[in-house]
Amino acid sequence: MSTQSLTSPVAVKPPLMVDRAKLAHIPGDEGWPFIGRTLSVLADPRGEVDAMARKYGLIYRSRVLGETSVSLLGPEANEFMLLDQTKLFSSTNGWETILGRLFPRGLMLLDFEEHRQHRRAMSVAFKSGPMKNYLAQLDTGIAARVDQWREAPGPMLFYPAMKQLTLDLAATSFLGTEIGPDVDEVTRAFVDMIAASVAVIRQPWPGTQMARGVRGRQRIVAYFSQQIPLRRENGGDDLFSQLCHATHEDGALLTTQDIVDHMSFLIMAAHDTLTSSLTSFVALLAAHPEWQTRLRDEVSALGIEPGAPLPFEKLDAMPLTEMAFKEAMRMKPPVPSIPRRATRDFSFKGFDIPAGTLVSMNPLFTHHMSEHWPDPEAFDPLRFTDEAQRARHRFAFVPFSGGAHMCIGVHFAYMQAKCFAFHFLQNLNVTMAPGYVPAWQMWPIPKPKDGLRVILTAA
Repeated sequence: MSTQSLTSPVAVKPPLMVDRAKLAHIPGDEGWPFIGRTLSVLADPRGEVDAMARKYGLIYRSRVLGETSVSLLGPEANEFMLLDQTKLFSSTNGWETILGRLFPRGLMLLDFEEHRQHRRAMSVAFKSGPMKNYLAQLDTGIAARVDQWREAPGPMLFYPAMKQLTLDLAATSFLGTEIGPDVDEVTRAFVDMIAASVAVIRQPWPGTQMARGVRGRQRIVAYFSQQIPLRRENGGDDLFSQLCHATHEDGALLTTQDIVDHMSFLIMAAHDTLTSSLTSFVALLAAHPEWQTRLRDEVSALGIEPGAPLPFEKLDAMPLTEMAFKEAMRMKPPVPSIPRRATRDFSFKGFDIPAGTLVSMNPLFTHHMSEHWPDPEAFDPLRFTDEAQRARHRFAFVPFSGGAHMCIGVHFAYMQAKCFAFHFLQNLNVTMAPGYVPAWQMWPIPKPKDGLRVILTAA
């Protein structure tokens, strides 16, 4: 691991934006007055980072969304920032301006000891018992939707269909099948909150997406607050009911506000990131029919009759599916950039960086570094054999972040991906029209600009 030099014990108190003059010694380009390099980042985030890295190196200064920041690129920087054994980087103050209004105090927005305590309390909802129950709900929902697609084969826009499916799956596996007549209103509120989280206008002015998101937040707070005492009384196998009974180390239940905040964030994270990753996964299978065949053969080898559910015990028997899904996330990581804010002055690779600096790492850049990923634009799931992974820097692949902030739902994500692949490949073949190459929007979360036009036929 790279060494660091700590020169001040003073913690950052938000809001804090470091004086730009204190970063002038770091190579870089802050772009135009006022807007900085924001337009370049929005137009081509990967191209922007690639160009800055070629010109200035793996540590550079830029100015985006009104603030001068420092990018630290590559596996060593990822390890330095994510392991963070000396509590140098604040996730709270890194994500706050993006997610704080709509998803306050979600697990990703907590720091240090408070984060540890809440993560421990929430971990009960991701143990094998609850996970088996979530799989049953996922399996039912995915099987039903795939059946609908099989009955109406032909061209379709895959991204919006997947977006609706993952939202429906989150509603049932996270909230339970007994959510009842509130389901449409609750899911609409989440759609508005998720859309607002990446809206350009960040104030809830009348008629804006942010205003709709704030109203959605109010509806979600009211719904969860009303439901928590009922779930505590009646119990349930869904994630929401599990969190309603989760306790801290002293035996105290999570507060109503804690549960509201954690549930809101978990549904947002599971919905948007899985939509992105499963869409890129399907796009790659359509573009590489030889791998579609290999994964279909793996599904057939499970010996499970069509229409039967995927048993929890069979998940480990789908290694090629997991490798292909990982390769999809390597090529298009669902969170392309991860922000932090420095709590103290520090040094990294010879550069002194002051407290309060907004610092970011970039999984999208790391995942395409040719020294770690030969021929990085090629789709090759065999990069993720056990042997290949052992030979590579462990922070060269960070689609789920890492360290203390490793995504708490990582195993849920792999489980849902395998369940989807199981039903999809048993029933459907996916192709794209000859010559069609989908264009992708890579920020803030990758998605195909045209919705991804695919052709589904019965397998």
